[in-house]
Amino acid sequence: MSHVNEITRESWVQNTFPEWGSWLNDEISAENVAPDSVAMWWLGCVGLWVKTPGNANVSIDFWCGTGKRKKDLPDMKPSHQMARMSGARIAQPNLRSTPFVLDPFSIKEIDAVLATHYHADHIDINVAAAVLKNCSPDVPFIGPQACVDLWMQWGVPAERCRVVKPGDAIKIKDMEIMVLGSSDRTILITEPPKPLADDGAAIPDMDLRSVNYLLKTPGGNIYHSGDSHYSNMYAQHGKQYNIDVALGSFGENPIGITDKMTSVDILRMGEALRTDVMIPFHHDIWCNMLADTNEILTLFEMRRHRLQYQFVPFIWQPGGKFTYPQDRNRRVYQHPRGFPDIFEAETDLPYPSFL
Repeated sequence: MSHVNEITRESWVQNTFPEWGSWLNDEISAENVAPDSVAMWWLGCVGLWVKTPGNANVSIDFWCGTGKRKKDLPDMKPSHQMARMSGARIAQPNLRSTPFVLDPFSIKEIDAVLATHYHADHIDINVAAAVLKNCSPDVPFIGPQACVDLWMQWGVPAERCRVVKPGDAIKIKDMEIMVLGSSDRTILITEPPKPLADDGAAIPDMDLRSVNYLLKTPGGNIYHSGDSHYSNMYAQHGKQYNIDVALGSFGENPIGITDKMTSVDILRMGEALRTDVMIPFHHDIWCNMLADTNEILTLFEMRRHRLQYQFVPFIWQPGGKFTYPQDRNRRVYQHPRGFPDIFEAETDLPYPSFL
């Protein structure tokens, strides 16, 4: 038994962080994905882990960092993307709201690390270090040029990195990753990591900075949009590709800021993509942009019959699993409630009707 005199801040952090320990790592590792299905887990923000029946394991935008950690902060630089779009200078109070549900250093089996773009909450040096130290030496790091530039600055070997652009396709076991165009307009006004091609261009090349992904699997096709805003391009993608599950960045934008899609945008995205299931994410992570997903459910019910929606929304929780198509008719996720073995053993009560 520990004694209070042995407890330090370091021991508290070591024994508490990450909050879920290796629970979710263990769950993913033990999951046997049924034929003709696909399993995925929400890692917080827009982090996603996808696993197939052929044991293809990929992560997208898995991030293990924090937001603000003290109040005495310098003003934003005029070149910061939020300062550029709003003229504001006071640092935004974006503290992380979601626990760390996956331990990157407990990952033992992964086939690819994907990033959609280089914003700090979508690409992570800790994930890169953990995969390099603990996983197969041929696991690739896949992303647009700016992400590869950043990985290599961190020390990821160039031969482990793969630059992708819209139109590319990568085969991983029984999964095919299609690279699609992004509509993340915020990334276009974000200071790029160096080097990045064509610094003199008036408008940066989106394809060098951000991409979307379509994961084709035996159980269905998953559309990951990174931080893309709403765009008419979704209708094009919906015509070009068969999309079963789509994920879009949802949030409550501060006044004067346009960075996340609204509830209306999420429904428009689902309709335009012709998806079967539409899942919002990103709304969980920043305390200054938390949003109520009940808006999506309410608006869906108000509009579904008049607009003849062919998709359904699904409201997730970080750390939760979604299996397609088995969970297609679920609307709101609930973590397992436990106690499946009630009354299989003798109770220990003063009298039978105690409770």
